Order: sequence, then C-alpha cells, then structure tokens
Amino acid sequence: MNKVEITVDGGYKPSEVKVKVGEPAKLVFNRISDKGCLDQLNIPALNVKQQDLPLNEPQEFELDTSKAGEIDFACGMNMFKGKVVIE
Repeated sequence: MNKVEITVDGGYKPSEVKVKVGEPAKLVFNRISDKGCLDQLNIPALNVKQQDLPLNEPQEFELDTSKAGEIDFACGMNMFKGKVVIE
C-alpha cells in the first residue's frame, strides 16, 4: 500500500500528489498547526464532507486508483485546495 503523506500547516504540503493507476494508495493528512480553517477536510470524490482533522493525529483515506483522473480536496471553507493525480 502506497501511503502519500500530506502535512497540513498553513496549507497542504504538498498540494499536488501523484499516484499510479491500479496501485493501492492512501492519503494521510497530518495537521500540525491550529491556524486557519484547515481543521476540516472535504474530498468530494470520496464522500468526505467536513471531516475533522485533529491536531497531530494523522487521518488516512483510501483512494480508488482503478482509473486515471484527479481527486480534489479542500479545507472546510474551500479556501485551501489540493489534488491527487492518478496516472
């Protein structure tokens, strides 16, 4: 299982990640700052809405990598954005 780690600290670092089609993958979000609206996460393609991201507690989300495309994610207020590119 490929784990893609995203640090949540004043934005998403990195804000764009790439995974390969057909290879199992998980996104791991780790919020290390209590500043801003990054305490919640939306991933529409995964039906994740207003998911709480507790401080310093990594949260994992499995990805469907069966076909190429993009999966967008954003903070609770849709101000900070990122994406996963499946290629």
